[in-house]
Amino acid sequence: MAEESWRTPMLVQELAKKVQQPPSRYVQPEQYQPISLVDGAEPPEHIPVINLTRLSAADGADEGIKLRLALQSWGLFLVANHEVETSLMDDLINMSREFFRQPLQEKEKCSNVIGGKHLQVEGYGNDLVKFEDQTLDWCDRLHLRVEPEDERNFSLWPKHPTPFRFNYYPPCPRPDLVFGIKPHSDAGVLTILLIDKDVGGLQILRDGKWHNVPTSPHRLLINLGDYTEIMSNGIFKSPVHRAVANAEKERISLAMFHGLHPEKEIEPAAILLHEKQPARYRKSKAKEYLAGYYEHFSRGTRFIDSVKM
Repeated sequence: MAEESWRTPMLVQELAKKVQQPPSRYVQPEQYQPISLVDGAEPPEHIPVINLTRLSAADGADEGIKLRLALQSWGLFLVANHEVETSLMDDLINMSREFFRQPLQEKEKCSNVIGGKHLQVEGYGNDLVKFEDQTLDWCDRLHLRVEPEDERNFSLWPKHPTPFRFNYYPPCPRPDLVFGIKPHSDAGVLTILLIDKDVGGLQILRDGKWHNVPTSPHRLLINLGDYTEIMSNGIFKSPVHRAVANAEKERISLAMFHGLHPEKEIEPAAILLHEKQPARYRKSKAKEYLAGYYEHFSRGTRFIDSVKM
């Protein structure tokens, strides 16, 4: 049976040029609409910052305690003094913008649509669409597999500029009705994120409140994924986060997702388990977890909740 047209939506960057109102497929149900989300979120100074120079110093015990608390209570932290050259970070953002500002026909050489119908994860485009009633995110992305090297699919890597995996959030005429990315946690071990230094929009959920992540020039954001929460038996958290849209400005983010071999089994570490602290999560293979993750992401739910015991 031929795939239905709803499975391959128009690229958001092209859609943004044509509409004054987001199509209904992008509008969140009324109870979830992100009205005044940025203004209503908690102040950004609450996001923990870890100084890697202090952490690696001989007397860095206090910074280590601070890191542990950040992973237990937030599941993420900003990194200062990481020694990544600021010029490199600026180049990454600038080249990302350069890619998305190319003509459509050039970007479509890296398309994640196969045969004009089927969407895959890797390549240029937007998210997999599994359900006809799925609420879509106001976001395009280029998703590339980097490691292991022998699994890189260079047919999907752009010739210009130098390629990376990044997200692009075009301006939206009604940011109060859509999400750049809907609330979710990441599936893997951890994510290293280089966020736009000029345009904010990333928010973190903690204790039932949304917190803005500050636009911190030349800092990296590290957040844990579901695998780490499971392997730590819930000691460390995989934070729920979302991206809000902007009415006037585009926004770029670059993310490096660190996962596991598809056959690797994910389960609480045995050393953490005892009679008073049994396993809180069921065992599953990474490939099975990813399949369930994408299914739940499409519906706006968390797969990790289904493996809790």
